Amino acid sequence: MIRFSCYYSSMKEIKTSEKTLNKKQLERIIIIHNAIKSGLYPNAEKLRRLYLEQTGYKNVGIATIHRTIDALRVNFYAPIEFDRQRDGYYYTDDNYEFALNSITPQEAFYLSAAKTLLSSFEGSPVFKQIADAIDFVTDTQKIGKSALLKRIAVPPTPKYVTNEEIWKKVLEALQSNLIVEFDYKGRWNTEITHRRIHPYQILLDDGLCLLFGYSEEREAERIFVLNRMYNFKITDETFDLPDDFEFSTRCGGGKFGAFMSEDSYNFIIDFYGDGRSFVKECIWADNQKIIDFDDEEKTRIEFLSSQWFSILEWVLARGKNAVPIAPAWFVDEWKENVAAMGEKA
Repeated sequence: MIRFSCYYSSMKEIKTSEKTLNKKQLERIIIIHNAIKSGLYPNAEKLRRLYLEQTGYKNVGIATIHRTIDALRVNFYAPIEFDRQRDGYYYTDDNYEFALNSITPQEAFYLSAAKTLLSSFEGSPVFKQIADAIDFVTDTQKIGKSALLKRIAVPPTPKYVTNEEIWKKVLEALQSNLIVEFDYKGRWNTEITHRRIHPYQILLDDGLCLLFGYSEEREAERIFVLNRMYNFKITDETFDLPDDFEFSTRCGGGKFGAFMSEDSYNFIIDFYGDGRSFVKECIWADNQKIIDFDDEEKTRIEFLSSQWFSILEWVLARGKNAVPIAPAWFVDEWKENVAAMGEKA
């Protein structure tokens, strides 16, 4: 779960104290840095020709090269000096290295692999920005795409397409701790209601983008799906972000995604058949205990969590191979769902 209050800057658009540098400008900076770092004392004209040669662009002015050198010096603190005798630029500190230039082929491979692993968020703005950042780092470094990447894949999954305008507004509100207002249509309460929220975090859960925060109407913390928000407005009112705003602390130790309730419960669930190996493959909660009862051909898991609804869906998804034992009210809820499914069969 991620709070974007000081959201990352994608490498496609790095903001500095002086100006915003786009991808093409950073590309020039890296090429010029590499040339100066080589110790060949290139001057502006040599740098211009080298830039055109490496990029394939048709033209670039000397003034642009000079501005790029200034950007490298001012924004990235490069120790650049001009040697009049050798008619070229050099670094006064041989140990200086431009951060983007130090990436290794192995690191580039894992960055590209990370893009593949994040493909379940392809419909969200965060994926586009992260993908652009990864593409820029690997492409700018002229590191070829490893054939091994084709051997790493994420099976096709449904894609949630997030409203990018609302996404940007939520990020803006997070950055300055501004109260937001919107109309909302919930999962269970399908009537549209108006909400005033203190936004704490954006939650990214299985491709879905949600907002976690304090609801003034409910006087409690709630979770909202961005795509169910309408008439979103950022107010000019601020709120104090609590020290313990992290969503993960609300889960009672459970690891079942973006759901929480006010109380934590001790769950006991028995698994049968192929469910026995399934339940032992993951860490489902911080304090989970797993016990095999081979004489009864079952495996029991016990853990603490506040995410009862997600756990109910988890149990129901295993069909006949998952049977809840406790708490009692949870068992009754499971039985009602099973009975309802049976009636519709």
